[in-house]
Amino acid sequence: MLVRIVKMGFYKQNIEIFLENFNTNKSKIRAFEGCSFLELYRDKNNPNIFFTYSYWESENTLENYRKSELFNTVWSKVKPLFSIKPEAWSVDKLETLE
Repeated sequence: MLVRIVKMGFYKQNIEIFLENFNTNKSKIRAFEGCSFLELYRDKNNPNIFFTYSYWESENTLENYRKSELFNTVWSKVKPLFSIKPEAWSVDKLETLE
């Protein structure tokens, strides 16, 4: 399994547009083949910063999503809203404690 973390910063006036776009597409992203988990976080100290946190079966399933029409649709609407360059990490989950 691969965990994908994406950090995004938005201009204040664009936050509602981003959230509407996320809400419109979150179920489609989560239902995309290979995605088993999706969450959205907001920074407590800087409300313009958001993170997505998702689980993917493999690098291939994440790449299939990144090459999909769904990703292109979502990203084309989000990209102009950024106030900072987005950052992304692909990490291996080593341990979970519940």
